[in-house]
Amino acid sequence: MSNNNKIIPKNLLPNSYAARDVASQIHPYTNLEAHLKNGPLVIKSGDGVRVFDEDGKGYIEGMSGLWCTSLGWSEKRLVKAAIASMERLAFYHNFTGKAPEVTIDLAERLIKLAPEPLNRSGSKVFFANSGSEAVDTAIKFIWYINNTRGKPEKKKIISRIKAYHGVTVAAASLTGLPVCQNDFDLPISGIIHTDCPHHYRFANDGETEEDFASRLADNLEKLILKEGPETIAAMFMEPVMGAGGVIVPPKTYFEKIQAVLNKYDILIVADEVICGFGRTGNMWGSQTYGIRPDMITMAKALSSAYAPISALVVSEDVFAGLVAGSARNGPLGHGYTYSGHPLGAAVAMETLNIYEERDIVAEVKAKTPRFQDGLKSFASHPLVGEVRGVGLVGAIEVVKNKNTKEAFDPKHGVGTHLVAQAQTEGVILRAMGDTVAFSPPLIISEQEIAEMFASFARALEETENWVSDQGLR
Repeated sequence: MSNNNKIIPKNLLPNSYAARDVASQIHPYTNLEAHLKNGPLVIKSGDGVRVFDEDGKGYIEGMSGLWCTSLGWSEKRLVKAAIASMERLAFYHNFTGKAPEVTIDLAERLIKLAPEPLNRSGSKVFFANSGSEAVDTAIKFIWYINNTRGKPEKKKIISRIKAYHGVTVAAASLTGLPVCQNDFDLPISGIIHTDCPHHYRFANDGETEEDFASRLADNLEKLILKEGPETIAAMFMEPVMGAGGVIVPPKTYFEKIQAVLNKYDILIVADEVICGFGRTGNMWGSQTYGIRPDMITMAKALSSAYAPISALVVSEDVFAGLVAGSARNGPLGHGYTYSGHPLGAAVAMETLNIYEERDIVAEVKAKTPRFQDGLKSFASHPLVGEVRGVGLVGAIEVVKNKNTKEAFDPKHGVGTHLVAQAQTEGVILRAMGDTVAFSPPLIISEQEIAEMFASFARALEETENWVSDQGLR
């Protein structure tokens, strides 16, 4: 085997952070071969909606880090909350009936804050450290309660093509993106995928959003009947499909999908890891789209990413199944050492305080028109196929042929080039194929929104010239 880990790119200064990184780290969601040649962007500090590299260059972080740093990089209240927590109780666990006080406070608060019907007495919270862990926990709980209910065959779980639910073994099986499964021997058995609700890409000619939604609901019912309703336990769904391309559901979609799931006694799990805490213009994406979940997962903006924490909220009925299983088996055999770590819980509590005091949802609603209009301003550009979004999240999909929607050959990396140019212009975004995502901190000002889109406009123009120079159109 080649000794690639010893290779340091010639363009990197010896012993620089970039060179040391290449020599030492494996990066998630990174083309490792390209990284060995090019090295990283080394981030040294952050302030407001900007981060700064080791040379002092500032970037508007148009992705809130990775959909998560909702309050930006200089919220001193969260830092103080973390310090106070460490000084008071550096660590304690939630195993064997023990609990740090702050986890109790946070669990109570999340239940009150949860969307209908999970904001009722009897709902319960399980803490973890990442969205993937929360999703894996939900899967295990679903299997567990159906065993205790005498339905051992009711185990299959439905996800959607292009969904993103995490990267642990079970969560990555739900994720409907090939890059998360290829050569990982995934998905595991019992995970099935239904249609992606992307009207622009998958609707038939002349098919309205409502008709498209009806067809997808019909297809879902056919899938359930083919598999056997008695074998289907749950369906996981993001209100807006984030890492799959910021796919906003077509009109009437969730209404029709939920009717099918309710008909066959299939649990609804809303993955709110990206959409939760104001991103879509309501506290929850479930509220934006009328989803009534039996369980919800959350992470990211729960602590504005200042400390790792995630949570799963389950209904009273789901919890009753867990209790029945524990009565049969003894201790509930699931948990993480850092479930409900007091540091993460304390930071999350202070984050929720800030959301409430500043009425962050109202802030998002006030800035949404400027943000969405900024996105739509690119709709007529020759490279742009579709602009889509809701609240303070959106995407621009670039195409080879605007009229036919023909995509570029993925090997050309047009989206990757566009994002690299945006970075040169001082904005960090994310390419998902040839779709460029925007998810800035919720505290971004209208002036900063304008600056972000002005920088993107320059990057888009450069990319159009590059596409022409390369003969890609």
